[in-house]
Amino acid sequence: MKKRKNHSPEFKAKVALEAIRVALTLAELSKKYGVRPTQIGT
Repeated sequence: MKKRKNHSPEFKAKVALEAIRVALTLAELSKKYGVRPTQIGT
């Protein structure tokens, strides 16, 4: 079984700020940062 990734608060803030800017779609952001689109939306 794989261990779950724990993202730092700094990483989460960076992704959230970029999602708010709406420069890229959720799919593009998820590919860029290696997380699922639903994680960004949440």
